[in-house]
Amino acid sequence: MPARPRPRLLAVAVTAVACLGAQAVAAAPAAATDEVVSRGVTIPAFYTPPASLPDADGTLIRSEPLPLALSLPSLKGPLPGTATRLMYKSTDSNGQPVAVTGAYIEPSAAWKGGGPRPLVAVAPGTLGQGDQCAASMGLEHPLQFNGETVSVGYEDLVIYRLLAKGVAVVVTDYAGLGATDRLHTYVNRVDEAHAVLDAVRAVRSVRGTSVTAASPVGLYGYSQGGGATAAAAELQSSYAPDVTLSGTYSGAPPADLTKVTKAIDGSELAGALGWSLSGFLQSDPELRPIAEAHLNAAGKAALTDLSTMCVGDALFSYGFAKSTKWTKDGKSLEDVIAATPALRSFLDEQRIGTMKPSGPVRLATGVSDNLVPHGQSRQLAVDWCAKGADVTYKAVLLPPVGSALLNHFAPLLTDQGDAVDWLTDRLSGKRAASNCRSMPLQP
Repeated sequence: MPARPRPRLLAVAVTAVACLGAQAVAAAPAAATDEVVSRGVTIPAFYTPPASLPDADGTLIRSEPLPLALSLPSLKGPLPGTATRLMYKSTDSNGQPVAVTGAYIEPSAAWKGGGPRPLVAVAPGTLGQGDQCAASMGLEHPLQFNGETVSVGYEDLVIYRLLAKGVAVVVTDYAGLGATDRLHTYVNRVDEAHAVLDAVRAVRSVRGTSVTAASPVGLYGYSQGGGATAAAAELQSSYAPDVTLSGTYSGAPPADLTKVTKAIDGSELAGALGWSLSGFLQSDPELRPIAEAHLNAAGKAALTDLSTMCVGDALFSYGFAKSTKWTKDGKSLEDVIAATPALRSFLDEQRIGTMKPSGPVRLATGVSDNLVPHGQSRQLAVDWCAKGADVTYKAVLLPPVGSALLNHFAPLLTDQGDAVDWLTDRLSGKRAASNCRSMPLQP
């Protein structure tokens, strides 16, 4: 049985929902022709991929107007811009074609940075694993209460900040988040990196876009999104050499999933363990016998339950859950990983920091972050600096509070303005000032 929410968790969740968002879900898998309804939320037919996909990565499969809930009319068109829902083709970590959804917003504001209008690809932070959690749906329904679901599109804040500066924005939903044909492969670095880079390619085919081949491109992401943009910067040269990066912001990236797994076990966001494991099993079916051997009935039920949940549901239903309750022998998931070479190898393949990223990167991490641990994020900066990368490292100095969740998400808000300014400077052609030499002195 899912754990009942404790009073402390309730207080944390109410505070966190303002910056984190929550969406609920309850929908069984559906055939491609069925209408998917999750806790009173109908997933638009747009999100059901076609039976066959185009060959080229980044090919726009379909698009349609996307109404922005937070929009105002003006003489020059809606403010902050005109949105288009997207579905485009990408390739997953197994080399298989996958349909990915997202949204593009053409800003009403003029770009004043000189040169052609730039584009920023926003990689969302953790939203969950249910299709209704997709960031593109959060643009249309940023705040939704229907008695079954409460949702807050928290990535809308940075999207609107960028639009106000005249920057065009494309946001990816990632593989399997939104698109109804597969499970979201949560924190799979290759799937996420490809989805981010192919979103940039897809924008080139959107009707009415002012983005051109000469437009500077930037990446923005925090938490799960920080891992996605970090991985995209590493894979750009090999996967998308046609996408030149002017700058990448990676906030609180989960670069070492072994250490992140240990940190989130028993935390408010313990449900993310289920999203990770379910995603791993989809990416590598050969891991399924290992899961069968170690998970007990409660563990299997938790994975099934969480696979259709968003962050809010996971906070209330699985907050502070311990993985020792999900295994047959009472071992933690960390212990199972340590004792299983195949799992260790899989997580090693997910490690970010083994390649030099393309273009300048700003990496920010809260020194009190004990959910996506500060130490492993800082180590990513160290690893990149050792490879000769252009890294601007920012240690966000905030005091620790009693909640690991708030320790993690507070820097998202306090550093966001500086992150956007740094990114727009890169898009304007200003050179970054790497501080790799001072890394030994940085907290």
